[in-house]
Amino acid sequence: MASELQAKYRKDYQSPSHTITDIDLTFYLHEEKTRVVAISQVRQLDSTNQLVLDGENLELASLHINDQAWTAFKVTDTGLELSALPDGEFELRVETMINPSTNTALEGLYISGQAYCTQCEAEGFRRITYYMDRPDVLARYTTTIVADREKYPYLLSNGNKIEEGVTEDGESWVRWQDPHPKPAYLFALVAGDFDMIQEQYKTKSGRMVTLEVFVDKGNRDRATHAMLSLINAMQWDEERFGLEYDLDVYMVVAVDFFNMGAMENKGLNIFNSKFVLANDQTATDYDYQAIESIIGHEYFHNWTGNRVTCRDWFQLSLKEGLTVFRDQEFSSDLGSRSVKRIQSVRLIRGPQFAEDASPMSHPIRPEKVIEMNNFYTLTVYEKGSEVIRMIHTLLGETNFQKGMQLYFERHDGTAATCEDFVSAMEDASGIDLKQFRLWYSQSGTPVLTVSGEYSEADKQFALHVSQHTSSTVDQEEKQALHIPLKMSLYDSEGNRIELRCNGEKVSDILNVTESEQTFIFENVFEKPVPSLLEEFSAPVKLFYDYSDEELIFLMVHAKNDFARWDAGQMLLGKYIRQNVEKVRDNQETTISEGVIQAFKDLLLDKSADPAFIAEMFALPNFNEVSEWFDEVDVDSITTVLKSMKVELATALKPELLSVYHQLKQSDYTIDHESIGQRALRNMCLSYLAFTDQGNELVQNQYQQALSMTDVIAAMTAANLAGLSCRESLMQDYSKQWKHDGLVMDKWFVLQGQNPSENALSMIYDSMEHEAFTMKNPNRIRSLIGAFLNYNPKRFHDKSGSGYQFAGKILQQLNTINPQVASRMVDPLLKFKRYDKDRQALMKKELEALLNMDNLAKDLYEKVTKALDI
Repeated sequence: MASELQAKYRKDYQSPSHTITDIDLTFYLHEEKTRVVAISQVRQLDSTNQLVLDGENLELASLHINDQAWTAFKVTDTGLELSALPDGEFELRVETMINPSTNTALEGLYISGQAYCTQCEAEGFRRITYYMDRPDVLARYTTTIVADREKYPYLLSNGNKIEEGVTEDGESWVRWQDPHPKPAYLFALVAGDFDMIQEQYKTKSGRMVTLEVFVDKGNRDRATHAMLSLINAMQWDEERFGLEYDLDVYMVVAVDFFNMGAMENKGLNIFNSKFVLANDQTATDYDYQAIESIIGHEYFHNWTGNRVTCRDWFQLSLKEGLTVFRDQEFSSDLGSRSVKRIQSVRLIRGPQFAEDASPMSHPIRPEKVIEMNNFYTLTVYEKGSEVIRMIHTLLGETNFQKGMQLYFERHDGTAATCEDFVSAMEDASGIDLKQFRLWYSQSGTPVLTVSGEYSEADKQFALHVSQHTSSTVDQEEKQALHIPLKMSLYDSEGNRIELRCNGEKVSDILNVTESEQTFIFENVFEKPVPSLLEEFSAPVKLFYDYSDEELIFLMVHAKNDFARWDAGQMLLGKYIRQNVEKVRDNQETTISEGVIQAFKDLLLDKSADPAFIAEMFALPNFNEVSEWFDEVDVDSITTVLKSMKVELATALKPELLSVYHQLKQSDYTIDHESIGQRALRNMCLSYLAFTDQGNELVQNQYQQALSMTDVIAAMTAANLAGLSCRESLMQDYSKQWKHDGLVMDKWFVLQGQNPSENALSMIYDSMEHEAFTMKNPNRIRSLIGAFLNYNPKRFHDKSGSGYQFAGKILQQLNTINPQVASRMVDPLLKFKRYDKDRQALMKKELEALLNMDNLAKDLYEKVTKALDI
């Protein structure tokens, strides 16, 4: 195994000896014996007359160079080694046979339901044909698809349709041509019988583009929101970034079997159906917002990922971090900027910070990799987007847009690096980003420790800032980073104090560049209250010794909603920490009257956005709280989070009931205001479920619900509060939706999160449900992923039953779908964060995985890192 699993290093990158300028692909589709003919125009770039083509699970049928059968080759487990090649340019013809029906890994060409589809990112194209499957080889693709015309009336690929017809055997054929050079990972093919909706879009320059969304038969009415989101994304990208679409057609296809959320293949985006299908009876508000965000994300990749792609996979954050930033801005501009920012920050402070502290810790631009699929991580995506956001903060919108324009001017149609992007930003703005570049190469979560010192005599306020990043498994030595620290000072009336230094007005963005710095502000006529790390201006942990009174003051007076929310989270965090210690000492948990009053006032604030109030009332979750402690005390943390919710619910019951009833709606719309009202109403219900009226309220909401949003809110409340109505609601839902796997995923999530003592046996029962299959990643993520990641009380049960279940499932998935297995293993990797008994039980399961004869490299890389092997 060791010889097969050699690590690759970024420092070892070498330009290819050859490139492929054009490739003509012909697919003769057959469930078990698909024939692929690939004719590539190869150009020699140096003096090398040998070439290694990547290939996996392929049967080589024939090989020709310049129309001559070629014998100077060797087939290996990982590809095809060609030798004695002609100098200069030559034509390479490779014919392969593949079996889509047995491809449960869902990489390359496979069958999803009744349709063929592909997934080639990161390295799936090598499962289709022997090829230079690397992102710095960009070719123009012409693709011909031949298939049974009755079973597969739609034959789709990248680019524009240029020809179609019928063969002598009566099969359909369609030819597509993509004029834009692209790497193999952006190739796509879909063949099937679908429902389709179509719109025409007029670009800023007046070009007409045909937009098409393809869904399984019977789902046409669930495709309209995806189409609207696509149109909104195209308009937004033209207005905000000046970027226009560049083909005659843009297609979105929804498939049920898909490892990822979606894929940005040029002109033909293949989507997990979860992020396309929606109507008010099947989708929640969260689903609608996720569809808008991910449709936007994949569309925005057309420029930030497709037109400019990655030189190598270590540069993945070049396209993903930048495009996540763009989709966050898209959602912010269309909805609530503060609520979107809060949701993004929750993701960073919870699972991303946990990833930074795990055995899989890595910079946003990794230095070493065994299996590239393992680096489609929150660090690369979400922290990568925060790094882009920091550049935007440092440069401002105008200079950032200049940098984007320069980036495209320099690199359109090429494979670029993270350094290329930063250089464009630097050159366009004139701002020195030399030290800032460390964010790309340094892993871990920086900690900012801040203290304030007020001088009554000098009317000055000094802010002392120190930064420190602890050693991580991949890096021992850390350097000081360039951290933009956005802040405000408030006087006792809640007014912002103008920031002045050396007699001049200064920016509210402090450039923290040293291990220790002091910033002195003048003309401060009373002791101020500082608001720090506003808008989460850097992905760091902040420590400042706020009093309860200061945090309550900021909850009321801070001038932006994010700062108000952050103050509320810090206030709740103080009491969570204190109560964890009390539980350990067998004392009762408490919350001060001042905190309860602050949240009561917030709940009754008619001027506040209901969606924002809902976010304020959401307690930090277990995963976020666990990052506050060196050793995770599962029992104490889960006890405290529940007890605090019960205490707030009991103290605020009259106000919660009042708001809950006031916000009842008579119809369902998905505008921001209505979504916000439902969010607050259902947040109230989640608290009221822990009161004596909980069962009645939840049951009534389920029975009277106008939408799936309210249905799932009622079921979630019943699930987490352990209400007596839970079983009847779950049974009714299953009876109604058992035929629809995508809708049943919500039910599977609740089964996975069920905190009751018999949760694990219920999960085993759920795996026998007619809607469940281990071959569908959505089902696995919903049921098993929810249990492993969001049911700490039962996953971490002292008996070890949760860990044994995880080990058993991972061994099955290792064979069925290694990529999904690799994503499921993460909770076990953090075993060193827990007590000795739990450590031993988790370690035992990891060691059992390692001892498997057929352990896939996806799992091997993570397990060996966790076990320090």
